[in-house]
Amino acid sequence: MFILEQKYVPYSDPWLLPYEKRIKALALKGKRVAYFYEVADTSTFRYRVYNMVQTIQSLSSDISSSYFFLSDLNNLPEILALADIVVICRTRYSHHINQLITSARARNIKVFFDVDDFVFNPSYIHLILNTLDQDVSHPQAWDHWFAYIGRLGETLKLCDAAITTNEFLAAQIHKVTGKSVGVIPNYLNREQIDLSEQFFKSKVQSSFKRDDNFCLGYFSGTPTHNKDFGIISNALVQVLKANPSVILRVVGFIDLKGELQNYQSRIELLPLQDFLNLQQIIASTEINLVPLQDNIFTNCKSELKFFEAGVVGTVTIASPTFTYSKAVVDGVNGYLSCAYEWVDEISHAINNFTTYPEIAFAAYQDSLRNYAWYNQLSKIEKTLFQ
Repeated sequence: MFILEQKYVPYSDPWLLPYEKRIKALALKGKRVAYFYEVADTSTFRYRVYNMVQTIQSLSSDISSSYFFLSDLNNLPEILALADIVVICRTRYSHHINQLITSARARNIKVFFDVDDFVFNPSYIHLILNTLDQDVSHPQAWDHWFAYIGRLGETLKLCDAAITTNEFLAAQIHKVTGKSVGVIPNYLNREQIDLSEQFFKSKVQSSFKRDDNFCLGYFSGTPTHNKDFGIISNALVQVLKANPSVILRVVGFIDLKGELQNYQSRIELLPLQDFLNLQQIIASTEINLVPLQDNIFTNCKSELKFFEAGVVGTVTIASPTFTYSKAVVDGVNGYLSCAYEWVDEISHAINNFTTYPEIAFAAYQDSLRNYAWYNQLSKIEKTLFQ
């Protein structure tokens, strides 16, 4: 485990601003983009709304932007009177959303639907439930997911165009709707980069100084990744058995099953973290594990686990899905592992640590080059206005 001076970072959601400040931000410049989301959260909202608005507000000379929620729709006339573009992000259809789109169209305002997951086509719900380890025998699971995906799909259909995170998911959207689809990747915001660069510089200055443990990290988030984690469970048992210095760190909710339970003294279980303190935990971890099943749903996933680790100089081993195969150059800025290769890939990373700093530095550079907030404005401008 890397030796860092780790301190808890006091955290509060940076997007909790009153409506008055958000509407003023929208009116600052000549061209104006209003983002809508159901209610602020640290996942989709952060990546697809907050980060986008941050980039536009900070870098654009002629575009202003702000974000609004369902609770702001009583102010819809005021918002639409200012907006030139509306982006509705992953929001379920309702009477209010219909009113938003209809009112925008009456004002000749182009409406985009931004979605970061394959959650708009009900034909794939069975696959999605299986992938997410949901209880397919429970009627409520089917009721929830058909309602959720059906309502998202209906909002998508009403919008003029779509925005998403990668070309694979864009092709699925176009196939279902026939709409034009722009691609803006998920990326790191200013707060993440400012903090993460401190950790990376500390690791470089100490020549990647470590203690006696070699830490493998799995940063799952939610129990919906149980089947993904299952891909590496047996490999982890073999690695733990063969390497007494290896420890496993799991952040989030994962069911540890089978022989892994025999190694509980070497497994660190941490609760879900805010997006800044998570960077501290990843920074002290040698290897970031990203196993994914291989199907149409998982190939739509973004590469965020690669760049969140890369920006703190932590090396990733990932399944070769569409986005990870594009982001990770095997042996250069990380490693790719098919399902049957995890023991060999993890063992290689452990036994060849002399190459670690070079790979970590490549991952750091690629994370900033491709996924820093200050390198995304041209993509946003092109997608929204061209």
